[in-house]
Amino acid sequence: MSNLKRRTFLSTVAAGAASTAVSATPLPQATPKRFRLGFIGLGRRGRGVMAAALKNPETEVVAICDVYEPNLELGRKMAPDARVYRDFRQVLAADDVDAVGLGTPDHWHAYMTVEACKAGKDVYVEKPISVTVHEGQMMVKAARKYNRIVQVGTQQRSGKHFEKAVDIVRSGKLGEISFVRTWNYGNEFPEGIGNPPDTAPPDNLDWDMWLGPAPARPFNKNRFGVDPDHYSFFRWYWDYAGGMMTDWGVHLLDIVLWAMDEKGPRVITTVAGKYAIKDNRETPDTIQATYEFPGFACVYENRITNSQSMWDQNYGVLFHGTEGTLFVDRSRWEILPETRTVEPGSRQRIDRLIGERGSAENDTTIDHWADFVSAMKTRKPPKSDIEIGHRSTATCLLANVALRSRQRIEWNPDTETTDNKEAQSYLKRDYRAPWELKL
Repeated sequence: MSNLKRRTFLSTVAAGAASTAVSATPLPQATPKRFRLGFIGLGRRGRGVMAAALKNPETEVVAICDVYEPNLELGRKMAPDARVYRDFRQVLAADDVDAVGLGTPDHWHAYMTVEACKAGKDVYVEKPISVTVHEGQMMVKAARKYNRIVQVGTQQRSGKHFEKAVDIVRSGKLGEISFVRTWNYGNEFPEGIGNPPDTAPPDNLDWDMWLGPAPARPFNKNRFGVDPDHYSFFRWYWDYAGGMMTDWGVHLLDIVLWAMDEKGPRVITTVAGKYAIKDNRETPDTIQATYEFPGFACVYENRITNSQSMWDQNYGVLFHGTEGTLFVDRSRWEILPETRTVEPGSRQRIDRLIGERGSAENDTTIDHWADFVSAMKTRKPPKSDIEIGHRSTATCLLANVALRSRQRIEWNPDTETTDNKEAQSYLKRDYRAPWELKL
């Protein structure tokens, strides 16, 4: 058959097939795939993320898990058809679970993420992703080795107004940026979270499983930390977390790394202490961590003994450029024009930036979850891919390493190494048997 005759024949067949398809009864459409989810850790933030998943038409919650019965009860009310577990390993072993959401305390994030990847599950893990730098490195390796999608809950990456702020910084509109400030301020003086004594754990809590790979400790109400009016207080104990430096610093410094297009700092120093608060927390009540990057310096400040802020904001990020300063938080961004000395005794206002501001445009948690779902479908990295989340978390962890080792740390963000021997001992931790972090 000549090429011309062959093309004519194929066209005729195609036309006939199309005609038949139009005249025949339409075939039933395949049901779109819904990702089946298991949620492990149903505290306040875990339930918040699960609420976003329940609103997504492409996901369904088929399993929930917690070691604390009241949390399970709250989870049951949200997802009444989900199977209930008290051991996360059963969720990871379930064949009908495609992905897991991890809302556990920080000290469980690394182990559960690695094991979920090994079990063939995709993962949405809350921030900070780890308690040590080594744990974060293992999480990245596991995601890559097992070809899993791992989204970190730094949901500001899905905020449209944060994206606008990042674009402004990168556009050069602010001029040369030599200093960035991030902060959280508040006042809990004098009692903070109080000083409850050690007691026996409540009957509705599996305390040994809650501790998991962390050292064995007597139960203390604050170490467990569940409180109806607060996010859990476990954040203020070194065994399980890194204080405000990692809990909130990761959100703010993540924006800095994103906007300034950096993997991590080169030099880290930290001054901090528990100076005024009279509770039993271990982490500082006052922190100033200083970072040196190529071309600019950055600080993270936290105090819970004084709430005064120059911008009347208890948290935020300020990018200080030669032409103007950009403020951004979860509600808005705004540019403050700079003034500059043009000759002795004379100052000139740079007016071209006046009036530039914007406000939040979307629900970042819902959109961040939608981005995770999109990544599971396409198998392309999500906005807060595990490597991005690891670098933001490591930036915060290094400030704690500098504090606890009392060292000035010189860091290579490409190799993620330091020659500082005292600091190296804080980059990794031992796990309590029988837990072992391995690929």
